[in-house]
Parts: sequence; C-alpha cells; structure tokens
Amino acid sequence: MQPAMIWLLFFLVVVLVLVFAALSRTKFTVQKIALIGVMAALSFVAYEFFRIPNILGTGSSFHLGNTFTALTAMLLDGVSGGLAGAIGLSLADIVAGDPGYAITTFLLKFIIGLVCGATSHRLFRLADRHPTRKVGADLKYLSMVVGSAFSGLLVNVFTDPFIGYFRNRYIFGQEVDLAATMAKVASGVTLVNSLLSTVCAVVLYLALRPALEKARLLPGTRRQHA
Repeated sequence: MQPAMIWLLFFLVVVLVLVFAALSRTKFTVQKIALIGVMAALSFVAYEFFRIPNILGTGSSFHLGNTFTALTAMLLDGVSGGLAGAIGLSLADIVAGDPGYAITTFLLKFIIGLVCGATSHRLFRLADRHPTRKVGADLKYLSMVVGSAFSGLLVNVFTDPFIGYFRNRYIFGQEVDLAATMAKVASGVTLVNSLLSTVCAVVLYLALRPALEKARLLPGTRRQHA
C-alpha cells in the first residue's frame, strides 16, 4: 500500500475513534485531560525505551506500554484509557517510522481501554470499593483489580494477532503463509506482554489510587471530599 494511503487510513481510524469517544458522552475535565496526557507520555516512554524489539523478525516487541492503557481505564474510564494508550503507543510507532503499525495500534489500544473500563467501572464498580483490613475482603478487592486490568489485556491477546494478520496482508502486502506465521508469533508475544502489564497495572493502581483520590484528581472525588 502506498504511504499516502497508509496515512489516510490512519487518519480515518483516528477520526472514527474520536467520533465514538464523542458519542459515548464521556466528560473531559481539565484534570482528566492532563492525566490522559501524562499516561500517554508514560506509554510512549515505556514502549520506546524499555522494550525488546522485533521478536523473531515479526515486528512484535516485548514491552510494558499497555500498562498505562489499563491503568488509565481503571482510574478514569474506558474511553480515557483507550485514548491514553492509543495516543502514546501509536505516536511511538510513528516516531519509529511505522505508520502502518500505528493504524492498528491506535485501534487495538482503544479496545483495551474500553474493555478494562467496562470491567472495572460497570462490572466490578471499583470506584465504589476500597481495601479493608479484613483478609477476605482485601483478597476479593485485589481479585477485582486484577480482573479489571487483565480483561482488556486478555482481549488484546486475540485481537492483536487477528487485526495484525489483516494489516500484514493488506497494508504490508505479505503472503498468506508469512502473515499467518507472524500472527501466531504475535499471539505468544502479546500474551507475555499482557501478563507483565497486568502485574504492573495492578501494582500502580493500588499505589496511585489513594494518592489521586486524596489530591481530588479522580472523577467523583471532588464531590465526595467537598
């Protein structure tokens, strides 16, 4: 595919995601936008400077960039988490000179954020829960945090190689057998990334949430502490 078409496709993906974000009626405060920007920057740094690139020549990398997609979704909401990861990690692809990867990266990270956000805020309602001194309750709370973080990252284990296959076939023009082989390798790499990112996201969530609530930087905390 010609570079101009790749950039056009990337632009269309970004527009579609932003339209979806607008239709979701997600409210963006100054604090939320600032936190999304910080998390996007951390995603970029985690990928750009702390990764093992191009595993087995497939273009897949071991990295912890997805940590901040899940973390932002758990702290704020799914759309915010998706935007943080999509912006930070697609920017990393663009800086690396890979706009073709940036197309699927933007979409995949947004999906991670949506799933993590739905699980943490709609299913488990983490915003209404806090750790206690009771062992059983604490374990239940911890399991919900782990489940929230891993939900979107687990979905990514399947969506990454699936969407990546079509990217390799129709954007990069790879043969069917090669694209299929790379998708299989990508699934294994993505699984490792997801497990490592889950651990990091859980640790950071447990550490950051109390501090951010105290600083009234999370949705609802201004009302609760006013």
